[in-house]
Amino acid sequence: MDRNFDKYARELVETGRILYDLGMVPATSGNFSARVADDCFAITVSGRHKGRMTTDDIMQVNAQGQSLDNRRPSAETGLHMQIYQRFPKVCVILHPHSLYATLLSRQVNEEVVLADYELLKAFPDIDTHEYRLKVPVFDNDQNIARLAQKVDAYMDSNEPIHGYLIRGHGFYTWGETMEAALRHVEAFEFLFKCELMMRGGVQA
Repeated sequence: MDRNFDKYARELVETGRILYDLGMVPATSGNFSARVADDCFAITVSGRHKGRMTTDDIMQVNAQGQSLDNRRPSAETGLHMQIYQRFPKVCVILHPHSLYATLLSRQVNEEVVLADYELLKAFPDIDTHEYRLKVPVFDNDQNIARLAQKVDAYMDSNEPIHGYLIRGHGFYTWGETMEAALRHVEAFEFLFKCELMMRGGVQA
């Protein structure tokens, strides 16, 4: 096994356990990936329980999202590839189906604006709480290619984002390292909970 792939496979397995313990990937939900090389990506195999994965549950795809080892990748592989193509420095993408993200995505229309939170500093290039971070919300769609096109079109015409919500589904975020991507997951979930509480949608 390629040493880089083995490293990322082990990290993705550990990340699955971390996020499952936090209640963010119930049942077989969620998917994760990592950039191994320019034309090789490690990604979770379709239908696996993320809290019980082994490295055998991590497979390889090329830059078009096509399997390199004759196994079936996550159904949402196209969304991962869109992010990797858009952001060459991104090396990890995490997609949890967390409770607060899922609830909030059903209560807002086109976007959530996170403003004046100290925790916004958890994201790259934000060094003050006096910031307005937009998190777009896209309607869920079983046609992943069509959804990826909508995400790409939004990114073409809007300021940079650090993640997005899919209505009733969860959220995507990414980072240059596994540590950074996990930090973004944790920060987003806390901020989504804050927004829900201010809307009266959840109690402390």
